[in-house]
Amino acid sequence: MTDRELVAQALRFRENAYAPYSHFAVGAALLGRSGRVYGGVNVENASYPVGICAERAAIARAVADGERDFEALAVVADSPGVCVPCGMCRQMIAELPVGRVILANLRGDLRVMTPAALLPHAFGAAALPGKEPIP
Repeated sequence: MTDRELVAQALRFRENAYAPYSHFAVGAALLGRSGRVYGGVNVENASYPVGICAERAAIARAVADGERDFEALAVVADSPGVCVPCGMCRQMIAELPVGRVILANLRGDLRVMTPAALLPHAFGAAALPGKEPIP
């Protein structure tokens, strides 16, 4: 699957976003090594911290289905530049084996990054005493 095809999937998922407060709908499409695509959308709540971002929603869906290795994650929103993940999402992306992160917007702008470029010096299992990095 090409990067643009994965962004198109994220755009379709974005239609189901629930963003009644910010009106900032985000869609994510996560391509597993199995070839399956997992969708995620942001879901807001009047108590803002209770909401979930599209990226983490897609990751949670994939993990719940047993997928643990990913080729790519596409994220798209109606933003002036490409849509970038928040810090919480960057941390979650950094912990999992994601090959590339595709950032896009509705104007067709696209930028491809590695998880390490999104979150350099990420905290991980290796920082915990007596722990080895998770494979």
